[in-house]
Amino acid sequence: MTHDVHKHLQKTSELLEQGIPFATITLVDIRGSAPQIQGAKAVVTAQGIVSGTIGGGRIEASAIEHARKMLDSSDGRSCEFVVWNLQTDIGMTCGGEVKLFFEVFWSNDWKIALFGAGHIAQALVPLLLGMHCRVTWVDQREAWLAKQPDHPRLSKICVQDLKSQVSSQDPNSFFVLMTQGHATDLPVLAEVLTTRQAPYVGVLGSLQKAKALQRDLKEMGLSQEQMESYFCPMGLPIGNNTPPEIAISVVSQLMQERDRLGIIKQKTKRF
Repeated sequence: MTHDVHKHLQKTSELLEQGIPFATITLVDIRGSAPQIQGAKAVVTAQGIVSGTIGGGRIEASAIEHARKMLDSSDGRSCEFVVWNLQTDIGMTCGGEVKLFFEVFWSNDWKIALFGAGHIAQALVPLLLGMHCRVTWVDQREAWLAKQPDHPRLSKICVQDLKSQVSSQDPNSFFVLMTQGHATDLPVLAEVLTTRQAPYVGVLGSLQKAKALQRDLKEMGLSQEQMESYFCPMGLPIGNNTPPEIAISVVSQLMQERDRLGIIKQKTKRF
C-alpha cells in the first residue's frame, strides 16, 4: 500500500481537533487501469486535497469535486459508495472502473457553555460528550470540575466571577445555567441577555424561581423581549426530579432546539 497510514490518521486527527470539516476518499477496488492501488486514501477540505492521493489525474479531480459537494450539502449525508466507469463517468480514454468510498466529517459546530458543576451537571456532561458538541464548563469549585475526566471536547474553567466568562464564548453557543442558586445564576443570565442574542439560554429551576428571575431582571431594566428569550424551568416536561432524569430532560430540549435551528448538518429523526 503506497499511502502513509500514519500520516493519514495524523492529518484527520489534526482536522478534527481544529474543527475543520473534511472528507476522506478510499479507493476500494479497481477494474482495468488506475494510477493507484486498492486502499489508497486522500483527505479533502473545502480548499481541496490536503493529504494523500487516490492516483491524481481525472479520477482524483472528479473525486475531489464529489467530496466538496458532499461537504457543501445540507442533506446530512455522511457516507457514500460510488462506482465510476472511467470512460462514461470520468471521460478517460482507458477502460475500466473504480469503486470509491466517501466519508464526511463536519466540524463540531454545536457549542455549549455550561455554568455550574453540581449533581445535575455531573449527569449532564457525559450525555453531552456522547454527542457531536464542544462543552465549555464553568464553575467556582475546582474539585467539582475535577469529578469528570478530561476530554478533548471539554474545556473546564474554574473562576470566581462566573459572568466574566460570557464574553469569551462563541456567538452561537447554547447557554445552560445550573449554578449553586439564584444569586449566581442571575448575574450570568443578565450578562447573556444584555450582551448577545444566543440561540438558546436555559436556567435550571422551579416555576417559583422563574418568577423571581423575571422580577429581578425587570428591576435591572431588561426589556420584555429579553425576559422572554430564555427557558426557565429548563428542560422538557418529562421524567422525575432525580439528577439523571433532569439531565435527560435538559439534553432533550437542547437537541430539540439544535434541530429546530439547524445547528449541525444531519438528518433529523421524523415520525
